[in-house]
Amino acid sequence: MNPVRRRRLLFVVAIVAASALSMTLIAFALQRNVSYLYTPHEVLGGIAGAAVSSGEARFRLGGMVAGGSFSRAQGSMEARFRVTDGDAELPVRYTGLLPDLFREHQAVIATGRMDGDTFVAEQVLARHDETYVPKEVADKMGLAHDKHGIVTPADADATQ
Repeated sequence: MNPVRRRRLLFVVAIVAASALSMTLIAFALQRNVSYLYTPHEVLGGIAGAAVSSGEARFRLGGMVAGGSFSRAQGSMEARFRVTDGDAELPVRYTGLLPDLFREHQAVIATGRMDGDTFVAEQVLARHDETYVPKEVADKMGLAHDKHGIVTPADADATQ
């Protein structure tokens, strides 16, 4: 083989190998950072999978803060509350400052892992209305609201 062609061939093979290696590393990095959204019913019912229930997998928990469930010991940063989707309630433990919009009967999305029967949140996000909602959360919460006859502010505006 001609030395120039051989050098070109080695260069092309090196470029292809480097591209394959970089794509593999990117795929692994993205896979580790994926966190799926589940409702309390899906977690407690086993629909979310064994890795979620055992605490191996990190995931997002979406639902409403159950009324009368919020508590915080005086002088402590640890908050405890329950998240419900209308079918099930899951206790949540979070250490840190909660968002200003966080309150009972409001939607919340928490990221974390299961620890026994309690969800230990690393991050808590709260929202105040139906305007800023990821589609998957809106779909799941909409089904729960319809199933249990919960009227949201958006539903009340639509009927007027």
